Amino acid sequence: MSDPSVLEAPVVSVRDLRVEVAATKVDVIDHVNLDLQRGEIVGLVGESGCGKTTLALALLGYRRRGLRITRGRIMVDGTDLVALSEADLEQVRGSLVAYVPQDPATALNPAMRIEAQLNEALARVGGRPQRRTRMLEVLEDVGLPSTPVFLRSYAHQLSGGQQQRVTIAMAFANRPRLIVMDEPTTGLDVTTQAHVLETVRRLCREQGVATLYVSHDLAVVASLTQRVMVMYAGRMAEVGPVAEVLASPRHPYVRGLIRAVPDVDGRRELRGISGQAPEPGKRGEGCFFAPRCPDVLPACRGASPAPVIVAADHRAWCIRAAEKQPAVGTDARGGAPVLPLEPAKTVMLEVEGVSAWFGPSQVLRDVSLAVASGECAAIVGESGSGKTTLARCIAGLHGDLEGRLTLAGGSLAAGARARPPELRRAIQYVFQNPYASLNPRRTIGESIVQPLRHFERLSRNEADDRIRTALDAVALRPSLVDRYPHQLSGGERQRVAIARALALSPKLLICDEVTSSLDVSVQAVIIQLLAQLQRERGLTMLFVTHNLALVRTIARTVAVMSQGRVVESGPVEEVLARPKAAETQRLVRDIPRFDPSRFSLPA
Repeated sequence: MSDPSVLEAPVVSVRDLRVEVAATKVDVIDHVNLDLQRGEIVGLVGESGCGKTTLALALLGYRRRGLRITRGRIMVDGTDLVALSEADLEQVRGSLVAYVPQDPATALNPAMRIEAQLNEALARVGGRPQRRTRMLEVLEDVGLPSTPVFLRSYAHQLSGGQQQRVTIAMAFANRPRLIVMDEPTTGLDVTTQAHVLETVRRLCREQGVATLYVSHDLAVVASLTQRVMVMYAGRMAEVGPVAEVLASPRHPYVRGLIRAVPDVDGRRELRGISGQAPEPGKRGEGCFFAPRCPDVLPACRGASPAPVIVAADHRAWCIRAAEKQPAVGTDARGGAPVLPLEPAKTVMLEVEGVSAWFGPSQVLRDVSLAVASGECAAIVGESGSGKTTLARCIAGLHGDLEGRLTLAGGSLAAGARARPPELRRAIQYVFQNPYASLNPRRTIGESIVQPLRHFERLSRNEADDRIRTALDAVALRPSLVDRYPHQLSGGERQRVAIARALALSPKLLICDEVTSSLDVSVQAVIIQLLAQLQRERGLTMLFVTHNLALVRTIARTVAVMSQGRVVESGPVEEVLARPKAAETQRLVRDIPRFDPSRFSLPA
């Protein structure tokens, strides 16, 4: 029997990795080192644009167009992926390394049945009987049925959780040594997310697969992973056991990330990190975080910090990392503020007895709610509960409905085309998926100004001013104005979508899962921004989300939906603290809770 005190050789070993923009030789990531053991799940977190996805794709032998690996090695089970030809890489993808994407709806082929896609993933597994046996095994592993009806389904006929389980089954199908998971639960409600995470945890343990879990959700990372790596501007900021890093972070950026995590139990006040991360080629000298750091010293601006060994397996790239830092588990100001219910205001939005259909299927059943002027009301529920359909009915994007909709006392027609221009402008919608909501052929500036031109005549200077104001409102650099959506990170694209809606100065802003693709620091900034807009502009907001922790932070009232009905509603504090409906109780129970103070550190 082997000595358990002796660590096995890592399954994955990355050494001194550097990825550059081929045309300019500017580094996107540099000096990256990483080891993963068999069966270990390591979290990789950081802001949008920090290099997480570049590193994750490099571990699969992929490089985005225009990038190249110029230094380092990536060893997976003794094979150096950097040294392999493209033909050899094609052979090892799926068998040696595998990938679970963020958005299964775009990763699954909409024209192929689920059985055909699973067979394609199992193409290297023996003959047809062996493939069939393995297919049934992986479906059972991820908790999916192996019935003929399911196997003959197309991706669009499955729920979001089922789609993601199919991609997980495809990744584990050939028993790879390494799986890279790129935010696989971002778009899922908390109950579905809890089931998917348990599936991932169990499969990694049973099959001994090393897993890199890319995420911006520290609550998920805390509950799932054994170690965590935090990246900032293409470099490592802090690496170590998840309990140590989150309970006693030594890098100021990591402490900022923790303060930006929303807390459903109200122990911390949500606070974003001021400023923005520098782009590749504009990172300057010294510590890249220095311009945003509250603890910066003159020496920080001189040279890049060397790693400081905090403990045996805990390092931080900060010259002050050896100093004892105050705990960040509970906000010094006594936790998140409770938003009190103010005396009754004028009702801005009223929904009375609304039912809606998709063809013969009824998706909303007698829904009623009211939102006061200048207030934020949240709508929560599992995927398929009807919350997005309700939001689309209010926006005029779904016309097959019965019932009454009013805005500021005026009746709203069922479809947007039947509404006058002033009402179309008064209600603006920010969609969940910025990939689909921004025109890929328009620059960012054109995307923001185009809706304005429907309602106003603008000179070139006026248009430029409005674009700059909109970008500044969502903390985006003016230099992005001439870029296209594919040149931005996912978080940057979503902020552009929010800027486009705010540029029209709406009375009612409908936010449909608008922070689901954002990292926690940007999410906190956006939530703070929306709260500020409510105060300054009297903006009324409908906030559709599955993130109940955010609900406590931004909303005063909440409506919980299930199977097309509102099953519970009331003040946020009361509903979350004392849920009455079974659906609400389940949602509150399944929320991933992030409480650094619960971690016990070694003596």
